[in-house]
Parts: sequence; structure tokens; C-alpha cells
Amino acid sequence: MRPRLVIMLKEPVAGRVKTRLGREIGMTASAWWFRHQSVALIRRLQSPRWQTWLAVAPDTALHSRCWPAHLPRMAQGQGDLGVRMARILRSSKGPVVLIGGDIPGVRQGHIAEAFALLGRQDLVFGPATDGGFWLVGKRGRVPHGLFENVRWSCAETLKEAQASAGAARIGYAATLSDVDTEKDL
Repeated sequence: MRPRLVIMLKEPVAGRVKTRLGREIGMTASAWWFRHQSVALIRRLQSPRWQTWLAVAPDTALHSRCWPAHLPRMAQGQGDLGVRMARILRSSKGPVVLIGGDIPGVRQGHIAEAFALLGRQDLVFGPATDGGFWLVGKRGRVPHGLFENVRWSCAETLKEAQASAGAARIGYAATLSDVDTEKDL
């Protein structure tokens, strides 16, 4: 079984995606940026070395024409970000790496590095420059309580996510930046 790359995406609707960025540059502009960024990211990261899946929100966007039609999709479902990420990780057999669509610097080499780390570790995180993380991956079972009591979008997010992993062996991929604000652009 090939490893799986899952890209979490929200349907690029103004006022529903990249709202922190939208408060600074306008909701329509931030939705436009996200749509084009996520399509470019998908195109850049597809590889025969792994399966590429899209995890979309809201669940009604499963058949949206915003993204390439040939890629398999799954609904993110309900809950906060941690609940949705843990659900996606649990639903995937074998090694899986999960990323968002707002990381302009990610390349296939970063994904390959994360899968290589999963050969030796239970979990892998890709730290983000803002204290969060842009990537999480698992090799086998997802630790009970993963992402519980994690505060999202703050400087302590990665530290709290690591703590929620319990005794799991953790590896670290490259540090990259995601886009949350105009300054990040």
C-alpha cells in the first residue's frame, strides 16, 4: 500500500476561508488567493510515490469543481481542527501525512522527507514559523487523546500538540511558513 498524502481544504468562499487574512486584504481577495494557492499546491505535490487525497469542508463541498476532479475526496466532518485532523489520520491505513492548502513553500521533497521519518517514528510534525505546524503524519495507530486540549492559532500550538501525543516517538520535518495574515504573504 502506497503512503497517503491528505490535503485539508475549505471550499474557497469569501468570508468562509482564510478569514484572518480576509480581515486585512478583503474576504474576496483572500478566497481568491486560497483557491489559486491550493490548486497550485495540489498540482505541485502529486506524485506516483504516494496517493493524494483531498479532505474537504464543508462536507457539502465533496463535489465542488474548485479542485481537480480526478483526486479522491473525503469529508472533514464536524468538530474543531484537532477533532477533524485526528479523524482523518485514523481513517487512513498505513502511513499518512496531512497538510493544509496554505503552505506556499512546500515541495515534494518535504513530503518525501516526512514519509521517510515515519519509517523510524510514530508521528511526524512539520513545525511552522509561527509556533504551529504545517504537517502532521502517522505511521500506525493514532495516540489516544491526540490534539485534545490544543489551542489553535497561537505560538504554543505545536508544543501542545506534541504533549497530546503522549509517549509516541516524534520526528520533525522542515520548518515552513503558512499564510494567515497579509504579512505572511
